[in-house]
Amino acid sequence: MEESVNSFIGLINEQFKLPFTDIKTYSPLTLAYIGDSIYDLVIRTMIVKRGNAPVNKLHKSASSMVKASAQMELFHRIEPELTEEELSIYKRGRNAKSYTSAKNASISDYRSATGFEALMGYLYLTDQLPRLLELISMGLNKKE
Repeated sequence: MEESVNSFIGLINEQFKLPFTDIKTYSPLTLAYIGDSIYDLVIRTMIVKRGNAPVNKLHKSASSMVKASAQMELFHRIEPELTEEELSIYKRGRNAKSYTSAKNASISDYRSATGFEALMGYLYLTDQLPRLLELISMGLNKKE
C-alpha cells in the first residue's frame, strides 16, 4: 500500500528518500520491533495529554499499560473485532521464534504481546493509523 505524502509515514519516507517496500515481506519480529515503539508512543502521548505530572509518575503509568501482560489482555479484548488479515499478522508475530524474553512476563504473555506489537507495526507501516488508534482505544475502553 503506497502511503500518502500527507501521512506521518509518508512524510518520513519523503524526507529521508526511503524506497517503497512491501511490508508483507517483513519478518514478524521486525514488525513487532516498530510496533512496540508505536504502541508505547500512543500510550505515552495519551498519558502526557491527560496532564502534566512528575516523570516518575508518568513512567509508572505508561509501564503498567505497555507491559506484556497488559498488551495480552488488550489483544484479547479486541480479538473479535480483527479482520482476517489483522489476525493473520498477529499470529505470525505470536508464533515467531524470538531469542529474547520479557523479564517480568510469562512466555505465553510475551508471545501474545509480540503478536500484538507485530499488528501495531503492520498497521503503522501500512499507513493505517486510524485503525491502529481505533483498536487501541477499543481495547483500553472495553471491559471484559
